[in-house]
Amino acid sequence: MNLLQACSDTNLFGRWFRKPDTWSAWFAFIAALFGLPMTPEQETIYRAHTGREYQPSEPFTEAWLVCGRRAGKSFVLALIAVFLATFKSYDEFLGPGERGTVMVIAADRRQARVIMRYVRGIIQGTPLLADMIEGQLRADGIDLDNSITIEVGTASFKTSRGYAFVAVLADEIAFWPNDTAAEPDHEILEAIRPGMASIPGSVLLCASSPYAKRGAMWEAFKTYFGKDDPSVLVWRAPTRSMNPTIPQSVIDRAMERDPASASAEYGAEFRTDVQAFLSREAIEAVVTPECIERPRVDGIQYVAAVDPSGGSSDSMTLGIAHFEKLTGIAVLDCLREVKPPFSPESVVEEFAKTMKDYGINTCRGDRYAGLWPREQFEKRGINYRVADMTKNDVYRAFLPRVNSQNVDLLDNPVLVNQLANLERRTARGGRDSIDHPPMSHDDVANVAAMTLHYAAEYNRVPTGLVGHYSWG
Repeated sequence: MNLLQACSDTNLFGRWFRKPDTWSAWFAFIAALFGLPMTPEQETIYRAHTGREYQPSEPFTEAWLVCGRRAGKSFVLALIAVFLATFKSYDEFLGPGERGTVMVIAADRRQARVIMRYVRGIIQGTPLLADMIEGQLRADGIDLDNSITIEVGTASFKTSRGYAFVAVLADEIAFWPNDTAAEPDHEILEAIRPGMASIPGSVLLCASSPYAKRGAMWEAFKTYFGKDDPSVLVWRAPTRSMNPTIPQSVIDRAMERDPASASAEYGAEFRTDVQAFLSREAIEAVVTPECIERPRVDGIQYVAAVDPSGGSSDSMTLGIAHFEKLTGIAVLDCLREVKPPFSPESVVEEFAKTMKDYGINTCRGDRYAGLWPREQFEKRGINYRVADMTKNDVYRAFLPRVNSQNVDLLDNPVLVNQLANLERRTARGGRDSIDHPPMSHDDVANVAAMTLHYAAEYNRVPTGLVGHYSWG
């Protein structure tokens, strides 16, 4: 039995498709993915969303779904995961005691829970499949009595190793976090592929609404969309093409608010208003290799900046830098990051001690949490001064310093990746904003850029005021 037949069988998945007409585009995709015969209507849909001329005659082992938000991607991923886990046998490819894995990788734990709820609902709501559940249900997976596990994981190349993959379904891959790897989507996919090699016919299915013209999804779209390649299928479709139950009025309002964002989120168009702010090559050119931290040197005047956090979601960061008058270079000496969860007071204590080790009694920071950071640092002998520049202004001042190689950075991979991932976005009125991508952070980049900016500005201070100047 194939998946389309299972979707029309009320004893199997048919109960989830009470209005089959609203699922016609997804049925066409399923037919294409598994190389099933198509109706004339499905063939028309297939050609419209793939740019291909010929119907596939064999199943694809790799497919990319570039679809708008609320198109139904997560449910369809869960449905395909359940089908591959329960309707096929992989015994001949598994060793003694080995389990095959259908892995659904999500951008974060919240999204992973959404998909896992779909998986549980489909299996438990289908009596013929519910009996296959083995042992206790887990929050992140379901073990079946056919030596297959459906498991949900988050986007990490470290946790994707060591499996025998029956299938891997990557959800919202265009928005996977990218603070700790130069190309996280590529690295995760490369970590996955060896685990698929031992299972003939294993499937890699990547789905996401599009974002900027970079990363694995953009490269797959650019390489395979509109080409009759037998190995890789790329399917692009706006939200309402896949899910006509979404009101057009919702999309129209989104278009009025932000056309560029709505065109990507609902129209499945890659964004043209998002550009890289700094090139990785320019950043790496100002990094001192293998220099993790520079110790204090007598006679040098240091400055510090902090990016406070409440300890539950964002990191709290500290940067210390100085300015070399002979070379005109602002040098980053120390960079500290404390990731959540943490006690803010204990981090303030730690950061204050580090600043005093460098002879610093004043630091800069933003207006986060009102008077709280000022009070906490001043209790520990550090004058906290609110920065007189916005984050946008700090990054704009940082750009020419990097491009002219007037900064010297520490060899910190998180710093390099966060700087390289910064985006310049152009709003409707033409105003640019500089920020991190969705699902990512720039706490380390922000504090480093702020510290280096004020280190350069510090050079203008009269000698007699060094140590007491509060940068305005």
